[in-house]
Amino acid sequence: MSKYLFTSESVTEGHPDKVCDRISDSVLDAIIANDPTARVACETTVTTGIVSVMGEITTKSYADIPGIVRKALRDIGYTSACGFDADTCAVVTSIDEQSPDIAMGVNKSLEDKSESENFGGGAGDQGIMFGFACDETPELMPLAISLAHKLAKKLTAARKEGVLPYLFPDGKTQVTVEYVDGKPSRIDTVVVSSQHTADVSLDTLRRGIIENVIKPTIPAGLIDDKTRILINPTGRFVVGGPVGDSGLTGRKIIVDTYGGYARHGGGAFSGKDPTKVDRSASYAARYAAKNVVKAGLASKCEIELAYAIGVAKPVSVFVDTFGTGKIPDDKISEIICKVFDFTPDGIIKMLDLRKPIYAQLAAYGHMGREDLGVRWEATDKVDELLALAK
Repeated sequence: MSKYLFTSESVTEGHPDKVCDRISDSVLDAIIANDPTARVACETTVTTGIVSVMGEITTKSYADIPGIVRKALRDIGYTSACGFDADTCAVVTSIDEQSPDIAMGVNKSLEDKSESENFGGGAGDQGIMFGFACDETPELMPLAISLAHKLAKKLTAARKEGVLPYLFPDGKTQVTVEYVDGKPSRIDTVVVSSQHTADVSLDTLRRGIIENVIKPTIPAGLIDDKTRILINPTGRFVVGGPVGDSGLTGRKIIVDTYGGYARHGGGAFSGKDPTKVDRSASYAARYAAKNVVKAGLASKCEIELAYAIGVAKPVSVFVDTFGTGKIPDDKISEIICKVFDFTPDGIIKMLDLRKPIYAQLAAYGHMGREDLGVRWEATDKVDELLALAK
């Protein structure tokens, strides 16, 4: 019998890095709502009293970036009581247009310049992107990251709904799962850290989080008398958010995907329009992997897509089912290339990505979000995959 532990973390929407992701994606949403073909690469930094928004944006529309920033901060919960105030912080912007050298390859792909068939635009950059699915949870995500996200969402809900009124927006969660023979067996450790008011006692905070966050979220059958629960282990977390730590867009990429359980290409998602394959191809790879697992062709499936800038077709498609495939991995690779269009234009159309859907994804993960109805979480390609697998 083989035993091992695996851990994943999540963070709340008030974590400084996630604040930046939310702002960058809110700017993207505001622009793409009025100009669906806009090119957006928006980065944000935050620190005490200052928000800086920068990047390359080419659009026919106008966006009130300071207004977008303040609304995002207000929605998260940053007011004067937290030490960082949406209404009084400075907002600095530095925006240029997309490089014409990049635009040339995105507007018209290498294939369109040399072949008769229409392939649409090319990839906005070179790079590798991964998608993954497994049968550990109903949404076909790894258990540790699934539970960590649920804890982070529950922690935020308890704050915003007034159930735990002494909490502030910044927080982190972490879940360690014990596996036996490759299957989740129990929860070994749960860690929750939350920013709080100075006057609340540690005992009150710990009891409140156990009763209102952990118990309603973690299935009772996974917790036993050996499970460790650690809440604010340092004993105090009053100074937090952008006052306690600077933040930056794209610094929580493992939180955004599979919690380290599967590989990550390295590119961040937030603030990027769907011509950027860092974002869109990662969604497409998740879409394909999830349908493979849902079809029963494997219990685990990881898909790598690789692109060259200005080229529409991926330069490689790689499938790994970790020995769980019901048919050979190369056969699955062949099948998914027939069912899914992995060109940038094909992905955008397939997943309906020219819509303002991105700010809602900035926290609690981009994958497994069945609650949001995003297209890459659909399992509508199962029948096609099974027909070709025969």
